Amino acid sequence: MSTQGGQYWRARAGAPRSRGVLVAGQGAPTVVEAAPGAPPTAEEPVRMPRIAPNEALAGLVRHYWIPRWRLPPGRAATQRVLEYPSANLVVEPGTTAAVHGPSIGLAERTLEGEGYAFGVALQPGVAPLLTGRPAREIVGAAVPVPGLDGLSRTVADAVDAGLDHAAVETFERWFAARDLRPSPDARLVRTVIAQAEDDRSIVRVEQLAAFAGVGVRRLERLVREQLGLTPRWLIRRYRLQEAATRLAASDPLDRAGTLADLAAELGYADQAHFTREFRTVIGVPPGRYLREATAGRMDA
Repeated sequence: MSTQGGQYWRARAGAPRSRGVLVAGQGAPTVVEAAPGAPPTAEEPVRMPRIAPNEALAGLVRHYWIPRWRLPPGRAATQRVLEYPSANLVVEPGTTAAVHGPSIGLAERTLEGEGYAFGVALQPGVAPLLTGRPAREIVGAAVPVPGLDGLSRTVADAVDAGLDHAAVETFERWFAARDLRPSPDARLVRTVIAQAEDDRSIVRVEQLAAFAGVGVRRLERLVREQLGLTPRWLIRRYRLQEAATRLAASDPLDRAGTLADLAAELGYADQAHFTREFRTVIGVPPGRYLREATAGRMDA
């Protein structure tokens, strides 16, 4: 197994509605949602199931993600990712388990050869409890979690055998025994994140503050303390994820109309503003991204 820029699957947080994984480059395989335990195939060399947590742990874990890849010699898979505002605990064979914070900008990872990982998308406020570090120190960083070698080997062995649910059950027994208790502020930020993700009419920080029932300054302090990020970053990230998801859909409308309408729906002042922000963060203008998505569907 070989990765570029550290562990590839360090922050695959996000619900299936909007995965955050962007359109792959020309000729690169797409990450395919798969059933737990399903091995890669020649047609789908990169597969990743998501598994919901036990209800008792839903306040600590958003979901589990378990990628597997098998690429022939000389072929690499590079994915661009708009990471979610979630830290992730990641276990890979032969490495120390670590908590990884989200990247502020666009993340790119390249896979080669064959491998797998076990990821835990953590709810707000959980990463500082696991690492003993404030959230701001986790953003864009990898923080090892000592004392997990035995657990990591057991979980990795289960994933290697295709026993994804057994890996989850093993992890959840360990996690439940730690009795972590996110603060009321962390729970409030979790509801704020869910609202920012699900309600695309929210385009200003003032709207999020009104939803949370707090002032703008208090909301900014809460989000910084629990995530190391800002409310404005949350809104920007989710609407760019939504834009990328819509542009990559199988039945986009006429491109000119789509971009103008989409910009308005997501709260941009105009299409030009939307295009500038999309290009700044993702690296290409939305029109080109749409063409790449269309070409990828035709090649599939």
